[in-house]
Amino acid sequence: MSKIARRKFIQLSAVAAAGVLVQPGREARAEDMPQLSEDDPMASGMKYTHDASTVDPASRANPAADQTCANCALIQGEDGAAWRPCQIFPGKLVNASGWCQVWAPKA
Repeated sequence: MSKIARRKFIQLSAVAAAGVLVQPGREARAEDMPQLSEDDPMASGMKYTHDASTVDPASRANPAADQTCANCALIQGEDGAAWRPCQIFPGKLVNASGWCQVWAPKA
């Protein structure tokens, strides 16, 4: 065996050994994310609240009394969950009963 082939073998062996020892990354889950705080600067900027019933429907861009995060097109995750991920607040969970000014109707 030549030196180059031997070096390549040692390199590949080291990579294979490291691959066996290192555990694959854990998939991020909604329950691992923190809940969005109403005091968060992004939440404040979007007028986010945990309780949509506290927002005057007349003050909304699309006035309607039944606007909540649960029926917004931007919410993700399982229907029925109390806290779910939202595209507007990446890495944080919003209250399904909440509301923000970016609310958009589901298609």
